[in-house]
Amino acid sequence: MKYAILESGGKQYKAVEGGVIDVDLLPVKPGERLKLDSVLLLVDGDNVTVGAPVVSGASVSAKVVEHFKGEKTINFTYSPKKRIRQKTGHRQSYTRLAIETIEK
Repeated sequence: MKYAILESGGKQYKAVEGGVIDVDLLPVKPGERLKLDSVLLLVDGDNVTVGAPVVSGASVSAKVVEHFKGEKTINFTYSPKKRIRQKTGHRQSYTRLAIETIEK
């Protein structure tokens, strides 16, 4: 099984050929192809290549499937006897990527 650990937006994701990952919002349109060069680890069967900090010459090509928002998270602050109640919500924007190939 061939997979790579890549970095996008300060977070690390496991990318498998033919799989789908959800990353933080990227400034590209749906349907466009994208090349991610920050590959930290590359595994191809028994061959494991660890980068220092990135694997040179390795890249992951992906296609942007869609942009969407995640589930709403609720933050509720409550202070008894002071009549302080504060409720806020947040929905994070994501980009769904379909992994096409992992190259070395």
